[in-house]
Amino acid sequence: MMKAGPTGLAFFNQIPSGNDNAGAHAMSTNSLFLGRLRRPVKLGMILFIGTTLALYAYLIALRVFSEESYGMFEMIRPAGKPLVQVMLASLGLALTFASLFLSDTKGAIEVQPDGFFDLVTVVLGRLAMIMTAFIVLVMFYEVVSRYVFSRPTLWANELSLWIACFVFLLAGLYAMQQRSHIRIYIIYDMMPFWIKKTSDVISVLLIVGFTFALVWGGYTDAENRFLRMETFGTAWDPPIPGIVKPALLIIIVLVCIQAISNLIADWNKEPEQHTPADEIDETEIQNIRRTLED
Repeated sequence: MMKAGPTGLAFFNQIPSGNDNAGAHAMSTNSLFLGRLRRPVKLGMILFIGTTLALYAYLIALRVFSEESYGMFEMIRPAGKPLVQVMLASLGLALTFASLFLSDTKGAIEVQPDGFFDLVTVVLGRLAMIMTAFIVLVMFYEVVSRYVFSRPTLWANELSLWIACFVFLLAGLYAMQQRSHIRIYIIYDMMPFWIKKTSDVISVLLIVGFTFALVWGGYTDAENRFLRMETFGTAWDPPIPGIVKPALLIIIVLVCIQAISNLIADWNKEPEQHTPADEIDETEIQNIRRTLED
């Protein structure tokens, strides 16, 4: 018997509308960690998203009407370009505030954060969800540009690959926090309580050992790639290896910390009994039905 994790659909369907007073009250009541900071964080999110969109519109206008315009090549090399630097800083803050705001509400199918590292993982998980939408937008732009205007881009494939690297890494971290990675329970459920705990400890020790070996073997290479900001070797030439390789080691360390957090948080909990019915997620099914009806 295996158990797979939830998707993000039900989470976003559970977020009340910001224009609904009852919904806003419910969101404040169900705040996980922001509390009174929830409203300022929401306002900050709106402010920086608006600023980012305004700057992006201005950059597009420059590209259409001015010879001194900035393209995607300049976006990854912003040195000496204050407008690009402000744009990237605004985008980074918008993503940060959006991730914090969205992570302050627990989805209907999500595990309650109760470990010492859970909130960090949940915030990064929300960031991965947002980045997935960015991949869709990039690919949509490429399809329209290529097949409608016959002007394919040099950067869409590399940018979507770049973002997808972080989505996959952060999704693994989120799956660890949600206990939604693939697990085989046939033998585990038959074990006595003390053997189950021993198995859990052995599993975490294996993760720690793997993390140590990966960091030990890959640190020097990651450091060298990062210091020379190694690029991808294409026409756009983004520094994908110089950023993704260090990020891989960092996120693997975060996964290891999350595994330890899970072990501590679950230590005194009653053991769960798993059945084939666990594979059926009624909440997700109802959300899909409502989406199709709308």
